[in-house]
Amino acid sequence: MVQEKLKLVIVTGLSGAGRTETVRCFEDMGFFCVDNLPPSFIKNLVELFSLPGSKIKNVALVCDVRGKEYFPELYEALDWLKNKGIDYQILFLEANDESLIKRFKETRRKHPLAEGGQIINGIKKETILMEKLRGLSDMVINTTDLEIYQLRDTIKKSFLGVASKKAIKITVLSFGYKYGVPLDADIVLDSRFLPNPHYVPELKELTGLTDEIKKFVLSRRESKQFLKKTKDFLNFLIPNFIKEGKTHLLVSIGCTGGMHRSVALTEEMAKYLAQKGYDVTLRHRDIEKENE
Repeated sequence: MVQEKLKLVIVTGLSGAGRTETVRCFEDMGFFCVDNLPPSFIKNLVELFSLPGSKIKNVALVCDVRGKEYFPELYEALDWLKNKGIDYQILFLEANDESLIKRFKETRRKHPLAEGGQIINGIKKETILMEKLRGLSDMVINTTDLEIYQLRDTIKKSFLGVASKKAIKITVLSFGYKYGVPLDADIVLDSRFLPNPHYVPELKELTGLTDEIKKFVLSRRESKQFLKKTKDFLNFLIPNFIKEGKTHLLVSIGCTGGMHRSVALTEEMAKYLAQKGYDVTLRHRDIEKENE
């Protein structure tokens, strides 16, 4: 069995240019992230994650001037990675002086290289110090005029090469109202307007996973209309959620006990969204509980 190669991204750049939000973006994409890592530890981490059986294959490391006297060791670490044949990419973040000064004033944080509280002096020193690393970078993102969602979108599409539909994880969940509405649901849909198989003796003990219940529920005109309207609703909503940077969406469909109607409907909805190219997880929360 061929072991999957490690994907390593080194995030760096000017202080105040958006490293924190960038790390959050990588975390949302499933990367193992380490912020403010001393460069000398890159070798140890890469060797650890490259061991047979390691489940960590996507790693983002943030190295910048906060490392102080250890920062120059980053170039030695990059040479080591190159000599070992380990592929890596460098993402460099920057912004113009005015934007950086404004951000530091808004957050009331001290620039790591500022002496005597002069933010502009720290920015100038850092720009010179980071010039060589900027030239080695695979991609430079200027965040001066970017909103947070635009930065995240740029990273996902341009740097990570992630298709927009894969930028959000969708969970489709069936549940029973008698056991409570899911507290973390983003969208809650009610299917109790449909006839209940619980009151049909030969169907009572079956679940929405069986052909008999699926036929009973999905063959009805109201069910077909419900699914059509829900699909139209989600086709409008999901792309706009992605645009705003939302990384997970929980769509829940409930019936009385979470065993018949909601199960059949969530099965159909999950299949539809997967066919559209989305990353979909299907869950039936209450299907094993007592009948409706």
